[in-house]
Amino acid sequence: MSVVTSGLSKDQQKRLHSLLGHVRLHLLYKASVHGFTAADFHGRCDKQGPTVIVAYNATGFVFGAYTSKDYTQCGQGINDEQAFLYSLRGEGKKPLRVAGISGQCAFTDVPTGPNYGALVFLHEDKPVLQSNPGTGFVFQAAAMHGNDLALTEFEVYRVEGLGDLLPKPWRKIQWTAERRQQLMKVIQNYKSCIKTVHEARVLLVGPVGAGKSSFFNSINSAFRGNMTSQAIAGTAGQSVTTQFRTYTIKAGKGGEVVPLILCDTMGLEENADVGLDIEDLVNIYKGHVKDRYQFSPSAPLLESAPGFKKHVTINDMIHCVVYVVDTCKVSLLTQKMLDKFATIRKKTNQLGIPQILLMTKVDEACPLVAEDLKNVYSSVYIQRKARELSESLGIPLSCVLPVKNYSEELELDQDTDILLFSAVEQMLNFADSFFENQDIDDHEVNDRMELYRSNDYPRTVFAQRTEQNIV
Repeated sequence: MSVVTSGLSKDQQKRLHSLLGHVRLHLLYKASVHGFTAADFHGRCDKQGPTVIVAYNATGFVFGAYTSKDYTQCGQGINDEQAFLYSLRGEGKKPLRVAGISGQCAFTDVPTGPNYGALVFLHEDKPVLQSNPGTGFVFQAAAMHGNDLALTEFEVYRVEGLGDLLPKPWRKIQWTAERRQQLMKVIQNYKSCIKTVHEARVLLVGPVGAGKSSFFNSINSAFRGNMTSQAIAGTAGQSVTTQFRTYTIKAGKGGEVVPLILCDTMGLEENADVGLDIEDLVNIYKGHVKDRYQFSPSAPLLESAPGFKKHVTINDMIHCVVYVVDTCKVSLLTQKMLDKFATIRKKTNQLGIPQILLMTKVDEACPLVAEDLKNVYSSVYIQRKARELSESLGIPLSCVLPVKNYSEELELDQDTDILLFSAVEQMLNFADSFFENQDIDDHEVNDRMELYRSNDYPRTVFAQRTEQNIV
């Protein structure tokens, strides 16, 4: 699945935001990818709330229309006092903003391309514009689009208000050097309640580009004391991670190993035949997949394959599952992706594995958090996205944790480390819950593993206990 990217430059984005205020733009539709027809437009842009159209022509003009109303194809004229047309003229120049004529409708909500009277986009299902200055909006054609009516690109973004800061944070965090050191010590001194288990094994699961590999690199950097890039991370349209990888972390260069193993997988994709296979995921949960196993796009791992580990112990199993979601894309999760998450949740619950959800890229999602990471639990927008994820994925809000990965920094940051370490502390707490739910002593653990590996696991002590503790 290729990534659809915005055609706006940083300067153009900045000037467009100057017209829209404190908002976040979510790209819904890009005509060069989805098609230059009215049906393509309506299929992705109807009932999306406030939106802004961004049209491009060969003359270099970037222009369009904003409305606070839904497109519904109702066939009627729509009144919207907040609607306006605009044009982003040469770099550094003040944008042109044109309000509607009082008493006239902003646009006609018809099954054709967006019809704002003065500007009709995707006219006759073609990459062209019809310009009628004075119909609903008054402007000079040369200033709006340079009289170039052929469109080289056409995009539509959902406009989402970010809100301000809450009067009181919805979670309390101590942003001090002492707290950072305390969290590091807690993590380094972690011991499970099962004596034969020396590390908590945590699996990262999430869509392509959500930041799974970057999360490991960030944790590793924070413990090492300098930036590292052990796990391959990137921004490709398909999963950069193609192997199952298990990563250990050391406290300082050549230091002691932290009692935590972070496991990385292929990214999830919408379609069933691409990305991480659900059956491969179950094999990972049960400890059957060897480190560096190369995922196959055609079939899940078979028991007879070289990458299948037949004899496993509780050390090989996954003790906590961490879903990783890009905060910037929460509202853009498709029903197919939500259904895939639901399937994974069901499988994970059946095996009694505790689950946490990480919201990555919180600084990119909210400018107030980008200004000061300490605003993360005071941001109205971040709280809204956390609740949205909680409801859509069926995960308690207490299990949703915002984090910021290191991406472009060259130096470590205390506040970033505190959020990262806080997330790891919760992972270890949840791993403890997994161990405690086993309710068996050390000598029984390996004896029961053979039963657990079989399809009869619901009759074992493991499943009997976990079925009573399904979230």
